[in-house]
Parts: sequence; structure tokens; C-alpha cells
Amino acid sequence: MQRSQFRRLLAEARPLVLPVVTDALSVRLVADAGFAAYAIGGFPLVGSRYGIPDIGLAGFGEISNGVRDLLAAAPGLPALVDGDDGYGDVKNVTRTVQSYEAMGAAGIVIEDQTSPKRCGHMAGKDVVPTEHWLAKLRAAVAARRDPALFLMARTDARAVHGLDEALRRAEAALATGVDGLFVEAPKSLAELERVGRSFRGVPLLANMLEDGDTPWLSPSELAALGFAMIVYPTTLIFHVAAAMRGVLADLKAGRKPGGETVSFAEFKRLTGFGEWAAVEDRFGRRA
Repeated sequence: MQRSQFRRLLAEARPLVLPVVTDALSVRLVADAGFAAYAIGGFPLVGSRYGIPDIGLAGFGEISNGVRDLLAAAPGLPALVDGDDGYGDVKNVTRTVQSYEAMGAAGIVIEDQTSPKRCGHMAGKDVVPTEHWLAKLRAAVAARRDPALFLMARTDARAVHGLDEALRRAEAALATGVDGLFVEAPKSLAELERVGRSFRGVPLLANMLEDGDTPWLSPSELAALGFAMIVYPTTLIFHVAAAMRGVLADLKAGRKPGGETVSFAEFKRLTGFGEWAAVEDRFGRRA
């Protein structure tokens, strides 16, 4: 259901805005805010769950545990899941795709970075030979059991070999049978325009990251360039970290924290307290 819904949203919403969540509560908040879909990225997941940077320190087992929790928080809301580099060779890619599909992912992204991978806007990354990546993509396509599962190929070659090579890789990726493309970290408006022109009719993803390499454009501006999806990988987690730091500073100083907050009743609503209380009322608290 979520997979066909995700594809329908891509066809109808231009562009599809995908907030990247930090934890299960943020998934509930995204749903409450009325977003039609969301994304799960490695950067906020490992930062929030483990307090570590996105530089390959967490493996598939650790990350997939987090993905499972997030997908369970709003099972009716489609999610695009970051599959990183597949966590190994073609066998691992197959396992990653099948595992995330079984958990309920609507889409999965597979990239071409070398291991250990890192956030796409960090220095020091590298990419595997093109054929190695294409083999992973072919394995991903063969691994999906539901043809509606959306598979996206991400290349980080722009930072390593330039935009020409990134576009060449993206073109080769389409021949493997993937559904969409993500050319990571274009460095200018002109480069974004070129990506859009090069793949008209192909679902393209743009990555809007605060202080990143890519210029920050509005959804309407990106849609005009040909991008079908926009992810905001750091926006929620950066604001969450700033809000928590401010509250902690107030507490340390002996002040009642100021700023915007939610009430106890509102937090209970956000976490589904009423639904669980109804179960108790229906079946008995002492059962």
C-alpha cells in the first residue's frame, strides 16, 4: 500500500517534500504536520540514536534496528530509506533491500561511496569503480520482491571526479532498472540546472542541507529545474539539538526554560496515549 502510494505521490506532487526524521517521535510529528511521506537518513539516525557522526561507524545491524523503530511509528506513511552503500558487496545489498522491504520501506537508496562511507557533504569521501556500483544496483533490483518498491541510485562522484563523471554514472545506473536518481552535492545553480536537463522524465532527488555544498533553493524552484523529490537531511536534527541545548542552559542556570513547548496533554496525544488507554478500557487493566 505505502509503495504504490509513494509512486502516486511522486506522480502527483511536484515536488514531493520529504523531511528526514531523527527518531520515532519525529516520525509521529511529521505525520501530525500533514506531510504525505518522509525519509530516513543515516546522518540524523546515528547522530540521534548513538551520538556519533555519519562516517561509517555504525553497521547494518545498528542502523536497521533504528530504521525498524522509525518505520513502525507511522506504518501508513510512506518512507524513503537510506541504504547507504548496501553495507558490503552484492550479497549485503541483497540483504539490505530485502530487509528494508520486509520492514515496510516504500523506497531505498543505494550509493556508490567506498567503505567506510560518510555524509555526502563531508570532505574525504571516495567512490567505488562504476561497475562495482552498477553490480550493486543490479543486485538491488533483483532483490526486490514487490515491483512497487522504489529504488534510487545515488552517486557521490561529483565531489571526487566532477559533474561530468557523476552524470555519466547516473546515466549508466538507469540501465540497471532503478527508478530514480540522486546526484549528490551539485555546487551551483548551474549544476542543478544541468542535472535536471540531463534526466528529464526521471524522478530526481535534491538534497537541501544547511551549510552544505549545494545552494539552498525553495521547493518550487527545484521543481522548475526538474526535481521530483526534496529531502532535508539535517534540518530537524539541527533544530532539535539547538532547542535541547537552550533548555539545558536554562535548567543549569536555575531558570524555567522559555521558548515554545508542548503541553503534557499534547505530548500524550502525539504519542498515542488515547489509543493505548482505549485498549486498557476495552480489555481490562488487570488482564
